[in-house]
Amino acid sequence: MSKLFKRTKILATIGPATNTAEMIEDIIMAGVNGCRLNCSHGSNEERDQQIKWIRAAAVKKGKSVAILQDLQGPKIRLGMLRDNHLDLKAGDEVILESAVGFEHDGGYAVPVQYNLAEKVKVGEPLSMFDGKVKSRVSEIMSETAIKVEILNDGFIMSKKGLNLPDTDFGGDILTEKDLADIEYGAGCDYDYVSLSFVQNASDIGKLKQILLSYGSTAKVIAKIETKKAIESDNNLEEIVKASDGIMVARGDMAVEAGAEVVPIVQRKLIAMCRAHAKLCIVATQMLSSMVENPEPTRAEVSDVATAVVQGADVVMLSDETANGKYPLETVREMKKVILYTQNHSRVAPISKLPVGEKSEVYDAISNAAARMAENIDADVMICQTASGVTATTMAAQRPNVPIISVTANPRVANQLALIYANAAFMRPYSENFGYDLAVELKKSEYLRTKEGEKDLLAVIVSGDNEKTGTDTIKVRRI
Repeated sequence: MSKLFKRTKILATIGPATNTAEMIEDIIMAGVNGCRLNCSHGSNEERDQQIKWIRAAAVKKGKSVAILQDLQGPKIRLGMLRDNHLDLKAGDEVILESAVGFEHDGGYAVPVQYNLAEKVKVGEPLSMFDGKVKSRVSEIMSETAIKVEILNDGFIMSKKGLNLPDTDFGGDILTEKDLADIEYGAGCDYDYVSLSFVQNASDIGKLKQILLSYGSTAKVIAKIETKKAIESDNNLEEIVKASDGIMVARGDMAVEAGAEVVPIVQRKLIAMCRAHAKLCIVATQMLSSMVENPEPTRAEVSDVATAVVQGADVVMLSDETANGKYPLETVREMKKVILYTQNHSRVAPISKLPVGEKSEVYDAISNAAARMAENIDADVMICQTASGVTATTMAAQRPNVPIISVTANPRVANQLALIYANAAFMRPYSENFGYDLAVELKKSEYLRTKEGEKDLLAVIVSGDNEKTGTDTIKVRRI
């Protein structure tokens, strides 16, 4: 069973390539555990339909699937260019204008969807089109326009992103669009909300307060992609502690801070998330060649395998499933890599909590249960949970056995769908609903015994009732 059970999860971005009920069902059946709905593209009406399709597919599969709302954030983009193209050469001077109604006439005055004149300083670097065109701010021309000097030959296209790694946005990372998307999304069935371009822990606090004011129970994922966020390990760890999870957004991070820093930051973030029992998603260009090709490159396979070995909860697909030619094949390839890697390379356990932190009772119980399951060669761990905290702390130990989590709260079940080694199920609460679920899953052959064995050996973590919380570990044969 443990060899067939995918412990690192797959988060897939929904886009034109997967924007049908049939394709969403296909990729979920193929191994997708969560779907990312990107607020940078599409309409609210499209989101409503996609959420219905995802929930219907999850019911058909018989287990929970998470839905993540990805806020655009201050992703500064160019406006519409005439003919969708402008060639540039080193030494050219380009004006970036944010005035309302300004349109591109084919020249070097280009519309931009953010008023940079309020934020930038002369001399600061500015990259366009994912770093393909480098420039430097040379003049603040007016209240709505700046001039930049182009540093290399290249070209730009409509709505391509800009990166300003040295510009201080002063905590202004929630745009008017983000606030509108948050308000609308609070009434939708979202399990997670991811915040783009996080710089410090206070950014997370602001979003949590807004979600709380709307009555949302969605958890907050901090996207790590700015130079300021990673400027010190202390700042990085404070962001991890303030959030419910982290997305290692490697694309913008590479442009903002340099590609060479990305592997080290990824390793640090996975370790920090495990130490604090927080979700960790590794994202961007994991199998990017499969946007056009039916097979991944060896380097991409190694990239996915590295994230699995390091202990990431989730690996994410972006353009591969949003716009690629082979979305279903990409999911299948990623699942193959995850399974082979986890079955041939173990993730190292956490030896201790970070210095200065005191373990809660549920931490100690979860850690003991995970170690017990390893020591007695259990087939499965069963976690009865109301909030999902116990299941998450069990997963932080990165056990080599499946964790079957059962909860009476559908939001918690959906959120646990992305947690390492968890298969989450929603059932009405009873004192033995974990054991009862295990019996049910054995009868359906979802849980299988070892070859030659009649019974499942299960470690069950539970509480005496719904209010007391986790306080009991049992070993049962099923």
